[in-house]
Formats: sequence, structure tokens, C-alpha cells
Amino acid sequence: MAEHYGIQTAAGHLTVAAESKEPYAADVLAALHEDAAQVVAKYPQKRSALLPLLHLVQSVDGYVTGRGIDFCADVLDLTTAEVSGVATFYTQYKRHPNGEYTVGICTNTLCAIMGGDQIWDEVSEHLGIGHDETTPDGKVTLERVECNAACDFAPVVMANWEFFDNQTPESTKQLVDDLRAGKDVRPSRGPAKVCTFKQVSRVLAGFHDGLADEGVGAGPASLEGLRLAHERGWTAPDGTAGETATHDQQPEATSDQTAAGRHTSTDSGANAPDEAVDDKPATLFDEKNGKADS
Repeated sequence: MAEHYGIQTAAGHLTVAAESKEPYAADVLAALHEDAAQVVAKYPQKRSALLPLLHLVQSVDGYVTGRGIDFCADVLDLTTAEVSGVATFYTQYKRHPNGEYTVGICTNTLCAIMGGDQIWDEVSEHLGIGHDETTPDGKVTLERVECNAACDFAPVVMANWEFFDNQTPESTKQLVDDLRAGKDVRPSRGPAKVCTFKQVSRVLAGFHDGLADEGVGAGPASLEGLRLAHERGWTAPDGTAGETATHDQQPEATSDQTAAGRHTSTDSGANAPDEAVDDKPATLFDEKNGKADS
């Protein structure tokens, strides 16, 4: 199912299909610019808004398209190579059409031995697709995930990053069948139903959907330690006994540390806002000659 992986160039790199580079319709582009302005306004340097803007593109196109790359580069004054470098680094950004629902089956150690490997094998065969592939109806993209961050409910499956705890091959096959049938599917925790990939991408871009506080966040297994602490009167140390050195008590850096360019974690200033970026020319390091060139 090579069509799910983009187009292979002669250099061996993946690229998006030509149709994904078609310009946005005028009304879509206007709405994107309006949303992007709200996102960029949150950051002192606008290039820092690249991650949420890529999610914003996915909320419109369903994946990071060629026109989406151009849009982000234009808004943030970046090159398309810089934007593509980020878009191809993180797995939540898709460079090919993604399903309406991303179903991630955890096969990391704990989930695997609790049944995650079997779930993966049976669901993959059930759907007829492998990792990062999408069903022909465009409904489900299947992913083999390293960790869903819910080990106390292993084996765990996620649908668009909503939790489905203590799963079995049968329950997960029912999950993907219901998603493909267009049924409302309720996760084990969180909101009343799983939102679509585009809807979730808009949330990840920074726009609230009003569902953040809906449903249970932590289940009984996650709260067991807290229950035991209350039952047995356990409390956390107050932090006064054996307290480590405060910032004011930290020793000064030695001359050899300074010479080597080493710094403490607290002596670096915050990034300057965009207005200060061009105050001085960038410096490039010539590795061959071992010197810096402006």
C-alpha cells in the first residue's frame, strides 16, 4: 500500500502529491490567516508558532499539504525547507492523507505483554492495513504506538488521542468497526465521544472545543496510590529538611567552565521578541577552517 507513504523522489526523500500544492480557495485562505494571527500573537517570536500552525493546516486539509507548508512559511517568514523539516520530524504531522480517525495501538513493553501485540496483529489483519496505513474508505488510519502514556490501564488503545482502556482484540475490532460505521464512540475517559482528526487538530492548534473538562480524567487505577496515602495518613515531605542549595547558594562557574562555554540552567535570558531578531547579523561557523564568519 505504497500510496499511503507519499511519492519517493530520486534522492530517496518523501514528498507530497502535486494536487496538495493547489492554492487554497480565497475564503479558506482568509479564515486560515485570521486563525493564524490569533496563534502567532501568543508568541514573542512568531517562528515559535510553527507547531500549532501545522496542526491548524491539518485541521483544514487533514494532513500537512504542500500548500500548508507554503502557508506556514509565508506567515512565519520561514523557508519551506525549515517548515518541512519540522513537519517530517513529528509523527502527529501527516505528510499524506490521514484517516478521519487515527487508532493507535500501544505495543510498548507493558501493553505488549498484556495483549497489545495480539491486538495489533488481529486488528491489522481485520482492517487489511499496516502501520500508518488507511482503510480504503478513509475512515481509520492504524498506528503502532510506542506508548500511550496510560500503562496502568494496559493494554491501551487510543482513537484520536482519546483513551480506550483495558482493551482486547475483540473490543478493539468493535471500536474500529463502529468508527467506520459513523457511530458515536465513547472513550473510557474524557469527552462523551471521539472527535474527528480535523477537529482534534484544531484543538492542538490552540482553539478550545469546550470538552476539556468533560468526563473523567483519571480512572481508579491512576488514583490508587492517592487512595492508599489518604487511608494510611501518608504525606509528602515539606521540602525543608535536607533542602538543596538555592539559586543564591549555587557556586560560581569556574574559569575553565566559562572558557568552555558552559552555563548554569538559570543564566540564559529568554528569547527576545521578533523586533530584536535583526539587531545584529547572524554568525556562521566555518567547520573546515575552525573560525566564525559573519
